[in-house]
Amino acid sequence: MATPRSSARESHIKKTQFSSETVAELERWIDSYTDELPPLTHFILPSGGKSSAALHVARAVCRRAERCVAPIVRSGEADPDVSKYLNRLSDYLFTLARYTAMKEGNTERIYKRPE
Repeated sequence: MATPRSSARESHIKKTQFSSETVAELERWIDSYTDELPPLTHFILPSGGKSSAALHVARAVCRRAERCVAPIVRSGEADPDVSKYLNRLSDYLFTLARYTAMKEGNTERIYKRPE
C-alpha cells in the first residue's frame, strides 16, 4: 500500500505481494467460529461485554480502512487481495466478537426499530 504499483520496482512488488491464501485462512477461521454460534437472525448492536465491544471497535476501524483502500485498488495501484483481506478481516472480527460474548456468557443487544 505504501508504494503505488505504477512507481514500484519489480523486486519491490514481488516482496510485498499479497497472498490470497491469507484470505482463505480467514474464511476458514470464520467458518470454524460460526459453526459454534447460534444463527444470526437479527441485526445486533455492538455489545456483549468489554472484550466483545473492543472487537466491534476493531471491526469498525477495519471497515474504515477498507473504505480508504477501495479507491486505491480500483485505480489499479494496489493488489485487489488487500481489499478482500480487509473485508474478510472485518467479518472475522464480527464473528469473533459474537463468539467472545457467547463464551463469556454475555448477551448481545438486538437492534429494534424505534416505533
